[in-house]
Amino acid sequence: MNAEKRLEIFKRLKASIPNPSTELHYRSTFELLIAVMLSAQATDKSVNLATDKLFSVANTPEAILKLGLVALEEHIKTIGLYHAKAKNILLTCQILIQQHQSLVPASRASLEALPGVGRKTANVILNTAFGQPTIAVDTHLFRLGNRIKLATGKNVLEVEKKYLRTIPAEFMHDAHHLLILHGRYICTARKPKCAQCCIADLCEYQAKTPPMQPYQAEVK
Repeated sequence: MNAEKRLEIFKRLKASIPNPSTELHYRSTFELLIAVMLSAQATDKSVNLATDKLFSVANTPEAILKLGLVALEEHIKTIGLYHAKAKNILLTCQILIQQHQSLVPASRASLEALPGVGRKTANVILNTAFGQPTIAVDTHLFRLGNRIKLATGKNVLEVEKKYLRTIPAEFMHDAHHLLILHGRYICTARKPKCAQCCIADLCEYQAKTPPMQPYQAEVK
């Protein structure tokens, strides 16, 4: 895929999704960190149902530590892998208090040193909370990268590096959320909605679902 086509793809995605952002509920960087940690192998909707209640009673490292394991698990038990996640959250809260003055660090190394925080979670925090040009490759970004041919690769890291090399600079900050939302609602895994897709004529997916209408820019 050439640079001109990539640029047009992101222009159209931005026009279609003018205010791209995470669908996780949060009011602080710490709340975002906890929500993203909980979102592994879980839907944003299920996480929000749990954290809306959790954060109303505990939304700081100190407050969550005070809850303890049993009470924390009670709040998040509807989320997959909640037992392991609860343990990691408590350990992370301890480290934030002891090493970072209860603040979420803004460096990749410090984030990835937190229990339960891997590269993808670190990328989300660096991008969403601190405005850094990172790309968190989840299932949607991995699928779109290979399907559309925006960023092909055999594993998550290969796809991430390809995105970082090829996404137009002006869209780097928003690209993560643009692609997630496009993958979640239009370019879905089992049955992509090509007829509703604003980039269908640019996409290099070989099995597009008909019918597809020519792209028309919105008239303002």
